[in-house]
Amino acid sequence: MPKVRQDAWSHEDDLLLAETVLRHIREGSTQLKAFDEVGDVLNRTSAACGFRWNAEIRQKYEQAVDLAKKQRKEKKRNEASFAQPVMTAQPQVNKSHEPPKKSQATVMDLSQVISYLETLQDNDYKQTTLNEEIQKLEEENQNLIQTNQKLQSQLDSLKEDYQAFISIMDRARKMTMFDEQDIVSKPFFRMEKNGNLEHLAK
Repeated sequence: MPKVRQDAWSHEDDLLLAETVLRHIREGSTQLKAFDEVGDVLNRTSAACGFRWNAEIRQKYEQAVDLAKKQRKEKKRNEASFAQPVMTAQPQVNKSHEPPKKSQATVMDLSQVISYLETLQDNDYKQTTLNEEIQKLEEENQNLIQTNQKLQSQLDSLKEDYQAFISIMDRARKMTMFDEQDIVSKPFFRMEKNGNLEHLAK
C-alpha cells in the first residue's frame, strides 16, 4: 500500500514516534531507521516522521534523548571493555625444550579483537549513515524555509492587493454619495407664460 501523508497526529502517534526514536538511539541505531519503522506502522513517509520529530516532539524529550545517548555510550564502553584482551597470568618457565602450547585465553583474545574491530566498522557505517541523515534533514529543512518564504511573499502581495481593492471601493462609494447629493440639491425651473422662471420643488 502506498504511504500517504496525514495531517493529524494523535497523542498515541507522537508517543510511538518518541519511544521508537529513543530506542534506536539507545541501541546505537539511526533516527532515520526509526522514522522508517514508524512510517511503516502509521502509513506515513519517513520524511513526515522526521519533520514531526524535529519540529514538535524532540524539544519535549530533550532529557530523554540525552539519557538515551548516555546509555548508548555506556553500552559501547562495555562492549569495548569486553573486547579488550584479557590479562593472563605470568607464564611459567618452560624447563623442557618442548614448544609452548597456545593457551585458550590467547585464542579467546583474538576472537574478541576481531569482534571489536567488527564493532568499530559497524559504528563507522552507522556514523556515515547518521551524517547522511543529518544532511538530508538539513536539505529538507532548507527547502521548507524557502517554501515558507515564497508563501509569505505571496501572502504579503495578496494583502497589498486587498488593501488597494478596499481603497478603490471606498473611493467609489464616496463618489456615488456625492453624485446622489448633487442630484438631490440641483434646482428645477420652468418658464411661465409671462417669461418668468418658476422654481419647482422636486
